[in-house]
Amino acid sequence: MKVTVDKDMCIGAGQCVVTAPDVFDQDDDGFVEVLNESPGEGDAEAVRDAAHVCPARVITVEE
Repeated sequence: MKVTVDKDMCIGAGQCVVTAPDVFDQDDDGFVEVLNESPGEGDAEAVRDAAHVCPARVITVEE
């Protein structure tokens, strides 16, 4: 699994951080940061959920 984000399109809702805190964080301006671009199986479902709940649809998950 590979996770990428379009930080320029992020609106700072923070749903990704709430859903997958081991993979996503927010920078000082409140925009998404990826902590782990290649999360393991233990985080896979949370990452998929985070991509689904992101209101700006900035998270891309490649399986």
